[in-house]
Amino acid sequence: MTETVNPAEIPQFPAARAARCPFDPPPVLHALQEQGPLAKVKVWDGSTPWLVTRYEEQRALLADPRVSADVTRPGYPRSAPVVSRNGSAISFILMDDPEHARLRRMVQAPFTVRRIETLRPAVQKIVDGLIDDMLAGPSPVDLVEAFALPVPSLVICELLGVPYADHEFFQDNSKILIRRAADPEERAAAFARLVGYLDDLVGQKLDHSGEDLLSRLAERIKADELTRPEAARMGVLLLVAGHETTANMIALGTLALLEHPDQLDLLRRTDDPKLVAGAVEELLRYLNITHSGRRRVALEDIEIGGQVIRAGDGLILANDIGNRDPAAFPDPDRLDLRRDARRHVAFGFGVHQCLGQPLARMELQVAYGTLYRRVPTLRLATELERIPFKHDGQVYGVYELPVAW
Repeated sequence: MTETVNPAEIPQFPAARAARCPFDPPPVLHALQEQGPLAKVKVWDGSTPWLVTRYEEQRALLADPRVSADVTRPGYPRSAPVVSRNGSAISFILMDDPEHARLRRMVQAPFTVRRIETLRPAVQKIVDGLIDDMLAGPSPVDLVEAFALPVPSLVICELLGVPYADHEFFQDNSKILIRRAADPEERAAAFARLVGYLDDLVGQKLDHSGEDLLSRLAERIKADELTRPEAARMGVLLLVAGHETTANMIALGTLALLEHPDQLDLLRRTDDPKLVAGAVEELLRYLNITHSGRRRVALEDIEIGGQVIRAGDGLILANDIGNRDPAAFPDPDRLDLRRDARRHVAFGFGVHQCLGQPLARMELQVAYGTLYRRVPTLRLATELERIPFKHDGQVYGVYELPVAW
């Protein structure tokens, strides 16, 4: 298919989400998916990358070495303007191997499933403590501020070695980084503030090392395996990604469950860790936090889905509609916590799949598996139509979620 779609109708544009069910992809994506796996779309800068709508083609392209994640390559479909193409400020997730693999290895060890499981009791203590505080306070309450945001913020601060007392500073600046409408200069200034903050912390770890991840990076600096600026930028990535996505998933998942009481009841009544883990996978499939799609550019001509993607063509792999592909997930628009949804693409696929997915899964299992059992009368304290959704951000979710019990 080569028809160019109106940019207001594709997933990275707020208007597409604002006028529909807040949990579902825009209807135009379903129509495009039915017509074929690829469609040309026009984005904010007038360029026309390929939108990849079907699950199998998304996984194939994400694993294809002829597809690049390098944001500096011509044709890469950026999601927003930038101040410059200064490569020194680029995260390793926007690089290709071998540099991507070299930097990723520096921070991979703490995120293995085995390491993350050792943190589960500490995360459970954090979750229980926040619920205790919430129940001891007034009702209704904003679940985002009282629970969804503090859980991953406390966890990532502990993991990195960042003082939680500074959470307002890094949360305020991370919000600027992920706000799509932010001025490029404003975004660059926020990034610089966060890099400066993490650079100071890395400097402290160079003098007084601990058991946290920033201390591990400091040791890499001492061994001349990593530069201090690289360590600071990696710290920014881990700090921002480590709390923003999970916080939004906790809140949006809770709202989705409150709107599907039969599914919520399954979690209220169970202490089966397998059912809770399966529910997390289904919610990750059904919802979509990274709603701007994964961005890539073709390095060579690639024939797929009856089309030829030319070298230099941009690609947007829309995981929201990929996870709603009926060929991969029967009756995909139905939330079913008993579904086997483990093969979803919420965390991507291939060498660039999300580094922190074991941590996110564990946090969500503890949060979803505890909140509804401990607060069985939890309910929405306003109408769905009054909930402020994050239509303007790189990370989707809700700005606030009033709940009562």
